[in-house]
Amino acid sequence: MEHTYQYAWIIPFVPLPVTILIGLGLLLVPTATKNARRMWAFPSVSLLSIVMVFSADLSVQQINGSSVYQYLCSWTINNDFSFEFGYLIDPLTSIMSILITTVGIMVLIYSDNYMSHDQGYLRFFTSMSFFTTSMLGLVISSNLIQVYIFWELVGMCSYLLIGFWFTRPIAANACQKAFVTNRVGDFGLLLGILGFYWITGSFEFRDLFEILNRVIHNSGVNSLFATLCAFLLFVGAVAKSAQFPLHVWLPDAMEGPTPISALIHAATMVAAGIFLVARLFPLFTIIPHIMFLISLIGIITVLLGATLALAQKDIKRSLAYSTMSQLGYIMLASGIGSYRAALFHLITHAYSKALLFLGSGSVIHSMESIVGYSPDKSQNMVLMGGLTKYVPITKTTFLVGTLSLCGIPPLACFWSKDEILNDSWLYSPIFAIIACFTAGLTAFYMFRIYLLTFEGRLRVQFQNYSGTKKSSFLSISIWGKEGPVLVNKNLPFLVINNNKEKVSFFSNRVYQIDGNVRNLMQSFSTHSHNKDTSISIYPHESDNTMLLPLLVLFLFTLFVGSIGIPFDQVGMGFDILSKWLIPSINLLHQNLNYSVDWYEFVTNAIFSVSIAFFGIFIAFLFYGSVYSSFQNLDLINSFVKKGPKRIFLDQIINGIYSWSYNRGYIDVFYATFLINGIRRLAQLAHFFDKRIIDGITNSVGTTSFFAGEGIKYVGGGRISSYLFAYFFYVLSFFFLFLYSLSIIYS
Repeated sequence: MEHTYQYAWIIPFVPLPVTILIGLGLLLVPTATKNARRMWAFPSVSLLSIVMVFSADLSVQQINGSSVYQYLCSWTINNDFSFEFGYLIDPLTSIMSILITTVGIMVLIYSDNYMSHDQGYLRFFTSMSFFTTSMLGLVISSNLIQVYIFWELVGMCSYLLIGFWFTRPIAANACQKAFVTNRVGDFGLLLGILGFYWITGSFEFRDLFEILNRVIHNSGVNSLFATLCAFLLFVGAVAKSAQFPLHVWLPDAMEGPTPISALIHAATMVAAGIFLVARLFPLFTIIPHIMFLISLIGIITVLLGATLALAQKDIKRSLAYSTMSQLGYIMLASGIGSYRAALFHLITHAYSKALLFLGSGSVIHSMESIVGYSPDKSQNMVLMGGLTKYVPITKTTFLVGTLSLCGIPPLACFWSKDEILNDSWLYSPIFAIIACFTAGLTAFYMFRIYLLTFEGRLRVQFQNYSGTKKSSFLSISIWGKEGPVLVNKNLPFLVINNNKEKVSFFSNRVYQIDGNVRNLMQSFSTHSHNKDTSISIYPHESDNTMLLPLLVLFLFTLFVGSIGIPFDQVGMGFDILSKWLIPSINLLHQNLNYSVDWYEFVTNAIFSVSIAFFGIFIAFLFYGSVYSSFQNLDLINSFVKKGPKRIFLDQIINGIYSWSYNRGYIDVFYATFLINGIRRLAQLAHFFDKRIIDGITNSVGTTSFFAGEGIKYVGGGRISSYLFAYFFYVLSFFFLFLYSLSIIYS
C-alpha cells in the first residue's frame, strides 16, 4: 500500500501534457493542430481517466486500511527557516480527487460535442486540462504555501474560462468581477497564512494544528490575534465558495460555456473553499468564535441563495443561486461541527448539480437551433416550455437531479441534507427553522425551473412570415400569465398584445414582463423558399456524446447516497463514508461509531420530505396551472377576496419578486457605495496629488526659477561688491544667532 502512495505525487501532473502539447502545437504547427483539433478530446479524457483509476485505488486503500500518508521534500533550509514541498493522502484528498476526476471526465466528454462548433475549441480543452491540474494539486497539498499556489492557479483558470467568450462585453465583465471579488478573499487568505506562520513557525498542516493547540492552551498567544488570523483564512473560503457577502461573482460566472459552469459548481472552484474549511477544520475547532461565524455565514447564505433563485429567468443563473444555497448548507454543517455531514453533502450535491448543469446545457443546445446562438434567448426559461416530447432523455435526467436537490428519497441529496437538518436542530433551533424553511424554498424554485422548462406546451410556435397563421408566444412572469405575444406576419419582430387574456393570481393587476426581457424578444420565424408552405423548427435531443454523461451522472445521483446510509449491523450503525473518514474523525477526536436511531430518523425524514412536497405543491399551484390554460386560477383567486387584504398581499408578492429578480439589491449596494465610493476616493486622491503635492513641487521649482532670473541681474562682475554682500549676510546671521542666544539664556 505504501508503494502505491509513493506515486501519488503524479496525480496533478497527469492531465498537464494536454495543455503543454496543445500550446506547443499552436505555436509550432498551428494549421495542423487546428485541423486535428477534435483529436485532443481523447487524450484529455484518457489522461484524466488514469487519474480517476489511481484515485479510486487510493480511496479503496483508505477505506480498507484507514491510514494517512504524507511525503515531504525539503525545498530550502537555514537556521531560522525551513520550507518543504510534499503531498498528503488522507480521506479528504481521496474524496476530492474522486469528485474532480469523475465529474471532470463527464464534462470533457460532454464538451467534445457541445464545443465542437466553437472556434476556441482548443483553447477550451487547454484551459480545462490546466483547471483540473490546478484543483488536483490543491487537494493533495501538504502545507498552506502549496495550497495558496494552486489556489491562485484555480482562480486564474476560472478567470480564463468564465471569460472564454471574451469578445462579448458581458462575459469580459463577468470574469473581471469574479477575479476582483476573489482577490479580496485571496488577500485575506495570504494574511491568515502569514499570521499563523508567525504564531506557529510552520506551514505544514499537522505541525500547525498541534502547535496552535498547545500555544492556545498555554495562553502563549493573544486569542484575539489568533481569531483574526483564522477569520482571514475563512475569508478566502467565503470568496471562493461564493458565500455571503462575496457571492456576487457567481451568477455572472454563468456567461462562460455551460460545461465550465458544471465543473465550477460541482467539483472545482466553489468546492475549493469548502475543501479549505474541511482541511483546516482542526484549526477552526480550536477557536469557537470562528465556528459560530462559519455557521452564521452558512445559514445566511442558505436563505439568501434560495430567495434570490425564486425569480430568475436565466436557467443557469437560477442553478447558480441554487449552488450558493447548497454550499451554505455545507458551511452550516461545518460550522456546527458536523464534519461528516458536510463532506457527505459535498459529494451528493456535486453529482446532482453536475447533472443539472449539463442538463441545462442540453436544453440550451436544443433551444439554440431555434432562437439562434444568443444566450439571452436560449437560456431564458420564459422562452421555453413543452420540451418534454422533444428532449425526453434530458427531461428525465433533469427531473431526477431536481428531485435529488429537493431532498426526495431515495435520491442522493436526501440522505445528506436530512443529516444536516437533524444536526442543526441539536445546535440551534433558530438555524434549524431557517434551514427547514429553505428546504421548502429549494423544492419550490427547483420545480419552478423544471415546470417552466419542460412541462406544458411549447410557448413559441414557429411560422414563416408569409404564412396565413399567426404565431403566439406566451410570456410567463414569475407569478402568473401575461397577455399573448403575437407575431405579425409582415413584421420581423414580436408584437405584445396586452389587451387580451390578462390574468393574474391574486388581483386584477398584471405583473408585466420587464423591459430587458421584452427587448430580447426577436422573431422566431424562419424563411422558406416556398412562400406557400409554412415550416416549423422544433427543439431536438442532444447527441449521444452529450447524453452519455447525463446518464452516468443520473446513475450517480441515484446511488451515490448509499455510501452514507448507516446500515444497522450487530447493533451499531456503520456505513462506507464513516469508515472512509475514520482517520479524519480520529484527528478531530469525534465519535467513531456513527449510529442512528431509526425511529427518530424516519420521523425527521417524514418532516423534511413533507416540507419538500409542500414546496413542490406550491410550485405546481403557481406554474402547473400556467400550462393548463389557467383553469385553476379562479380557485387560486378565490382564496383571497377583494379588498385591502388582497392589495397588501399583492405588495408582498411584488416585494419578493423585486428582491429576488434584483439580486437582493446587493449588487446595487456594492455599485453605489463601494465602486462609486472608491472612484470618488480615487478622484479625490488624484486631485490632491495633482493640485497639492504636484502644486507644491511645481511652485518650488517656479519660485526658484524666477528667483534665479532676478538674482542674475544683481551681479555686476565686481569682486568688492560680492565681498561686501557676503560679509553683510554673514554678519546678519551672526547677530541673529547672538540675539537668539540672549533670548534663550535670559
